[in-house]
Amino acid sequence: MTGRRICDYEGSDYQESFWDQGGREYEDLAESIALRRLLPRGGARLLDVGAGAGRNAPRYSGFQQVVLVDYSTTQLQQAIQRLGPSGHYVYVAADVYRLPFREGVFDAATMIRALHHMVEPLRALEEVRAALRPGAVFILEFANKRNLKAIVRYVGGRQTWSPFSPEAVEFAELNFNFHPGSIRKWLRGIGFQIERMLTVSHFRLGPLKRAFGPRLLARLDGLLQPTGRWFQFTPSVFVRARVPGSGQPITSGGTTSTTTTTVEDLFRCPKCRHAPLERAGVTLHCASCGSNWTFQNGIYDFRVLE
Repeated sequence: MTGRRICDYEGSDYQESFWDQGGREYEDLAESIALRRLLPRGGARLLDVGAGAGRNAPRYSGFQQVVLVDYSTTQLQQAIQRLGPSGHYVYVAADVYRLPFREGVFDAATMIRALHHMVEPLRALEEVRAALRPGAVFILEFANKRNLKAIVRYVGGRQTWSPFSPEAVEFAELNFNFHPGSIRKWLRGIGFQIERMLTVSHFRLGPLKRAFGPRLLARLDGLLQPTGRWFQFTPSVFVRARVPGSGQPITSGGTTSTTTTTVEDLFRCPKCRHAPLERAGVTLHCASCGSNWTFQNGIYDFRVLE
């Protein structure tokens, strides 16, 4: 264990039970619309944090390489089965609080349906920020505590916590909702410029989904998403933020060409932050602290087990 509470999907059939067979087509389509609006046209490398079984990875086709990060090797194995072992995708098992990447090596990053499982959300956002180059785009989805349903329940006396207060609420174990104002404050505080906010999943109600069908609701959702610029009352909110400046990711040789950077040039030791790591068979060795990290079955395993 890492000493922190971590939501681990090891052994879970989450992709199949929640997305493939769980009646979530509307939510998936609505999120696809939001991503199309917010994603850059392309770039060298995109970091997908909390990638799970790779549900969103095909939507990042404009990038030369997509690095999928999840704490669960089960989820990453499912992603390999869905996406294949090609060099376009890189699979990394890691703790989001200690990401194993050098600074400034990614052109973009996404964190979709992942922040709501994090006990230390600001720490996780800081780790993502460090991995992004100047000018890079970060797309964050978060569960919104100030959603309309929560407001109605609070006003009607059916819930004790206020949807208007800035602190996060843990409504179930390792499931957190966040206030939009707090998210904006955190992102700006670690150096992001917020460019756009979209409200998503306006119609996340069973009766509506059964009555109108997922595709119609997703199209209507797409029409309403831009209202997130002014107010956010949906259960899901997407944010596009940018790192100030411009530039290219840095390689281990000190150059700024992404095309010549190998996958293993991206990594640093998650324990002591040393780079580069030395390859020896299926092991990546840290000469600074002596830690060894493995590459097996297509997955780089950088989880810090203490």
